[in-house]
Amino acid sequence: MELRNFGRLGQISALTLGGGGIGGVWGTTDRREAVATVHAALDAGITMLDLAPGYGADFESERVAGEALGTFGGDVMITSKVGLPDRAPVARIRQSLTASLDRIGRDHLDVFLLHTQIRASTPVPETIDWHGYHEAAAEFERLRDEGLIRAWGITAVGHPDRVIAALGDTPRPDAAQVVVNALDLNGWWYFDGVRPKSDDIVRSANEHGVQVMGIRAVAAGALTSTIDRTTEAGDPVAADFARAEPFRKLAAEWGTSPAVLAHRYALSVPGVSTVILGVKNRAELVECLAAEAAGPLTPSEMDAVRAL
Repeated sequence: MELRNFGRLGQISALTLGGGGIGGVWGTTDRREAVATVHAALDAGITMLDLAPGYGADFESERVAGEALGTFGGDVMITSKVGLPDRAPVARIRQSLTASLDRIGRDHLDVFLLHTQIRASTPVPETIDWHGYHEAAAEFERLRDEGLIRAWGITAVGHPDRVIAALGDTPRPDAAQVVVNALDLNGWWYFDGVRPKSDDIVRSANEHGVQVMGIRAVAAGALTSTIDRTTEAGDPVAADFARAEPFRKLAAEWGTSPAVLAHRYALSVPGVSTVILGVKNRAELVECLAAEAAGPLTPSEMDAVRAL
């Protein structure tokens, strides 16, 4: 497994195991298979687990990690997250951290991320304004000073102008989770009339020394061969899947699967420290490991994908 720079935390594996899949967000799995998937990921050289209280019913991703790490003797970095929409007290950050550490069985997190989108001036439900973000950032800094976290970051899918401002602001996050996929499919978007600007966010993060964690490499399944879970009416992944037909045709022409091509693309984007996987079982993990082992796409291959 390739190792890449991750700022103050040293080196990180090119792939990170995400909590969404093992928590059951991206389709059905069970605790036994989820725990086995964590063990297989660690055995393959993955050095970080990216969790969140909201990944699965009853905090499932954190509970899976706690069970899996109880029998694991090596070192692994752990992230988790906290949601802090408007009017939520800043004390919620510390309370959420304490509960997460208890479920995982750790005394600190390596990275603690704000799991709420930063908005501009127009009020948007379940987002945070600029003042609220600054209050949250100050609390993250206190937690780092206390040794309860080693680093903090943001889920960088809010209003792009505010995200870019946060990346150059003081205090500055250590990491940002940014949508990085072949067709720039966001999957959710609250800001009408504004394009996501994912490439600009990656560049800004790099310029300011903020480590980029690529998310949604397969766009919630839209960049795979088939969506293997039931989606609700209006779920944007169905529309994204239809838009991705040219991508699947290109993968077929190159003799590979859409999922492998999607992960190779994300791994090849300059400035991305690690790509977070949404796999829910060992079979899906094997496909992602094969993508990493295949190495980066060539410049001409990247151009062909981007042309889509």
